[in-house]
Amino acid sequence: MADIKYYDVILSPVITEKSMNAMADKKYTFYVHTDATKTQVKEAVEKMFEGTKVAKVNTMNLEGKNRRRGMTIGKTAKKKKAIVQLTEDSADIEIFAGL
Repeated sequence: MADIKYYDVILSPVITEKSMNAMADKKYTFYVHTDATKTQVKEAVEKMFEGTKVAKVNTMNLEGKNRRRGMTIGKTAKKKKAIVQLTEDSADIEIFAGL
């Protein structure tokens, strides 16, 4: 297993209609490093965003999609997505505030 630092775990937020609606329940969705565990995701969120406390983390592995360029067939890269549930007394994540 690779030695992943907390600032390398979270790659980007997922901006979709479904993830924006889940923010009302204090659920935030991120693309994370493919080797990251749930405890590493929890630690990264709590360190990167001040005042947040994570209640639970759900992760899912996404396979790459098939793509074709002429007669050449390939796949896009695999991704891992994490849905982070914050506690009720936790502060909101400001990165989503202006969206």
